[in-house]
Amino acid sequence: MTAEMYSSPVQFLDDQLSGEEIINKSTSIASLKGIFEDELARSTRDQEELVYEVQAHLPVPEGTLGGLFFGLTKIHPGKVGDEYHMTRGHFHELSDRAEYYWGIKGEGYLILMDRNRKTWAQKMEPGSLHFIPAHTAHRVANIGQEILSFGACWPSDAGHDYQEIADHGFSARLLEVNGRPSLVTA
Repeated sequence: MTAEMYSSPVQFLDDQLSGEEIINKSTSIASLKGIFEDELARSTRDQEELVYEVQAHLPVPEGTLGGLFFGLTKIHPGKVGDEYHMTRGHFHELSDRAEYYWGIKGEGYLILMDRNRKTWAQKMEPGSLHFIPAHTAHRVANIGQEILSFGACWPSDAGHDYQEIADHGFSARLLEVNGRPSLVTA
């Protein structure tokens, strides 16, 4: 099978993907129960409030060895309590798989946690490139007043393990403390 048999062309302009094979997913505050530290603050918000959107181009079937997936994420500005809007976060199902993220618009932090639960963060901004090593959970938080958008490229066989984060969380949270983003031990 030749490469052109897998996919039709996709357009990537600014922070938007377009084409026949683009998957679009939106995540509202309602579907993030248990993700934010302040569950009361989350539960009293407009449950339809959009927190983040993902567009993905998956040119090969999931699980294909040697394939790559490409995606864009947009995190809307805001906080739940003192915690910035963020993605759910995950390890990869095949934990030995790495990934790249890069900043397109806005500002935020990539929050990383290894299997020993050591957590650290890297500033994301337009033009920043972030290598996410194997065996590392990752999530992104928007610390700005505008949409934070970033790109991602990951192996098509990596999969996503959201359950471990849902069960155990990250060992630190990015909170606004004295007007500044601070990584605080959970």
